[in-house]
This record gives sequence, C-alpha cells and structure tokens, in this order.
Amino acid sequence: MKNRDVEAKYREKGFYSFSSAWEKIQEEERKQVFALAEDYKLFLDNGKIERECVEQIVSMARVAGFVDLEEMIQAGRRLEPGIKVMAVNRNKAVALFVIGKKSLSEGLYIVGSHIDSPRLDLKPQPLYEDSGLALLKTHYYGGIKKYQWATLPLAIHGVFAKKDGSIVHLNIGEREDDPLFVISDILPHLGKAQASKTMSEGISGENLNVILGHIPVKDDDIKEKVKLGVLQILTAKYGVDEADFTSAEIEIVPAGRSRDAGLDRGLILAYGHDDRSCAFASLRAILDVEHPVYTASALFVDKEEIGSMGSTGMESVFYENTVAELLALEGEGYSEINLRRAFSHSRVLSADVDGAFDPTYPEPFDKRNASFMGNGVVVQKYTGSRGKYGSNDASAEFVASIRALYDENNVVWQTGELGKVDEGGGGTIAYILANRGADVIDCGVPVLSMHAPWELISKVDLYMAWKGYRAFLQSK
Repeated sequence: MKNRDVEAKYREKGFYSFSSAWEKIQEEERKQVFALAEDYKLFLDNGKIERECVEQIVSMARVAGFVDLEEMIQAGRRLEPGIKVMAVNRNKAVALFVIGKKSLSEGLYIVGSHIDSPRLDLKPQPLYEDSGLALLKTHYYGGIKKYQWATLPLAIHGVFAKKDGSIVHLNIGEREDDPLFVISDILPHLGKAQASKTMSEGISGENLNVILGHIPVKDDDIKEKVKLGVLQILTAKYGVDEADFTSAEIEIVPAGRSRDAGLDRGLILAYGHDDRSCAFASLRAILDVEHPVYTASALFVDKEEIGSMGSTGMESVFYENTVAELLALEGEGYSEINLRRAFSHSRVLSADVDGAFDPTYPEPFDKRNASFMGNGVVVQKYTGSRGKYGSNDASAEFVASIRALYDENNVVWQTGELGKVDEGGGGTIAYILANRGADVIDCGVPVLSMHAPWELISKVDLYMAWKGYRAFLQSK
C-alpha cells in the first residue's frame, strides 16, 4: 500500500483506538445489559463467600440439566455429545462441562475464574473480652488496604464444622433486622501518633478486631461476662460453643447489598467484583451452550487471592483429575497420553478482572495501555509484575484468534495492562493451565477500586464479558 493510501485510510477511519461500548450498542441490546446486571446483583448478594457462590452455581447448573460426575461414574454412564456434567470440590470450587462432538483429547475450550475475594478470616481462637466489649481476632485474606476496613458495617458469613460431622451455617448482618459488626478506629483528637504513620502502618493487621457484643451476663462468679453473653447467644441460636471456632471457616465481609451507582445507573457498586463479575459472566455463558464442537468448560476455583495453593485452588489436581475421569467415561477411554493431549490442545480464557484507569489517580497507569471503564471486556496478553514476572504471556497467534472471534461476534473489547512497568502488578490463574500446555490469555472486566471493600464496574463491561465468554465456549 502506498503512503498516500495509508494516509487516506487514517483520514477516513482515524487512528486505531478503543472507545465506549455504550456507543456501539443499540437500544434493544442496552436492555439486555441492564437485565443481566440485575441477575448479577442477586448473584453477588447471595454469594459473598466461596461456599455461597458454589451453592448458587450448583443450583443453577442443576436447573440447566447438569448432572454430577460422581453420579455418572457410579451409574457407569458413558459420555455423549451434549451431556452436561459438573464436579464439585469440597463445596468451594466447581467445574462445569458441556461435552462436545470431538474427543476430549482434541482439547477443551475453558473459561476459568475464581470465586474468592479479599476479606477478613477469624483466627482459630478469636473470641475475647476487653474493656466491656466482646471482640473477634481476625487474619486478613488477600491483598487489602487495612485502613479501609475500619468503621465499616460488617457481616459474618461461614460455617462451623462440629465434631459430630454436622455443619452450621452463619449469615449475620445482611438482613434489615440483623445486627451489624464493626472495627473501631482512633478518634482524630487523639490520633496524632497514628497520623504520623504511613497509610499501610496506620492500622495494623493485629488491630483488625471485630466488635461482637457488649452486654454482660448477671453473674458475679464469671470474669468475662460480655464474652459469656455472646457465647450464650451463639449456643442458643446456632448450637455452637467456643471450641467450635477451632473447626470453623468464618469470614468477615462488608455488610449490605450491591447497588446501582451513578445517576444514569450505568455502574454497579458492590463487594466482590474481583472476581465474581467474571465468574458470573462465565456461568451464564456456559448455561447458554448447547452441543458445542469442542467440550466447553467453565471452572470456578478458590484461593486465587492467596496464590492458588491448596486443595481447592487452581494449583491442585482437581481439574486435571476431573478431566481424567471424563476421559475414562469417553469412548476412547483414559490414558496418560490422552490426558496430556487434552490439555495441550486446549484453549483457555483466564477470566479475571483488570484494574481500570482511575482519573483521580492517574500516576501509576500507562494511559495508552490501560483499560477503561465502559470500553468492553479487557484482553490482556500478559499480567505479572515488573519484567512480566509470574506472567503467562499469551502467544501472538492466540491473541489474533481472540481478536478475530470477538470482532466476528460483535464483542466490544479492549486491551489492558496492570499499571506502569515498574509500579507493581499482579497475577491470575493463567500460568497454571498454560504450564499444562494450553493456550491461555487473560480476559475480564475492568474494575475501579479493586480489592477495596466496595468495588465499581460498568454494566456494559460485564455484558461484553458474558458475550465474549459465550462466543469463545461455542467457537469451532
């Protein structure tokens, strides 16, 4: 192409850039954007911890016709194209599959997300009394700014696992008539010493103590009367005692439901957009899939915020074992080489959020390469930190195939990078499946105030994530 032809092309179309997805959709599709957002808010409000997310995923999957893998194994049922299968891992991770026409050894199309979010966990012996208050000791989970959690209305979610094998579920602080919980902060009149510290030092992890109660029992023979008072409530209402805290998984999260934000209601303010926005979008996407060419899979894992380790994290062999079990039910049968082929031929979207450009704090971003609120789903060739350390770094060929797929399906997308080169960064589950031989790229929703108790996303970005995941899972 001659230089004058190139110049004419750019005069006509403008230089290559990304723009608002709101401007690219028609009125009918705009209605779908808002309808999907309403369903998403319900998912968030009913799934503030991993176990609650799993309950919803399993419930929705069953309604859509998914059958439990263990039930298939016990019944000796063979795999057939179109069968929908799910596997649940310790009530904190799930894998969904819609079996394709091609053999599993020819690869799967996988969208993987995580359903854990930064929060406060209770210590094994958390309950104590001091100065007329009963309090709970916590250990923060994931990357948080500790000062953001003080004087914030909090709720308690989780389970007590009792010695007799029974499970007691806890959810206090979400209903209108529930009590709330809070972490105190020093008043500014006496906060001179705190004010002289850095923001990361102003409130320490050991000071994230949740106020649980205040009224003492009327018994002069008891030393810790307020502590006993709250224990009596826990025993009367939930049948648990202090020793049961040692085998509990209790999480402290922001209280309150997700809400529309902005006068135009284009944004959603909520706890847990990272990464439940991508989890919900991929869940809805796979529920739409029928009779794919390649087996479609949506994966929802735990522990990403603390390195993906553990039996419910992506580093575990849960997903690999599940694919092995599916191969055993397939006509070709299980073999080590077929399992390796399945992963090496697979294509994966690591469905995780990106930090959107913040106009109030522009300094750490490279504006030319940052993602923006409302510009659609973010495709990230690499994540990692400084020198791409810990990154998957997708191949140029795979990036090109996603570009083509999204453009063909009218998915509004943008590229993104988590901050300037030497500012920091972060990782996802992408490298883990890539290490098993799959083609993987990060693809998710841009978020403002990521890892804060309340995060912000655009409804149209959520919609484009769902649209993109669905197109990918159904691709040929």
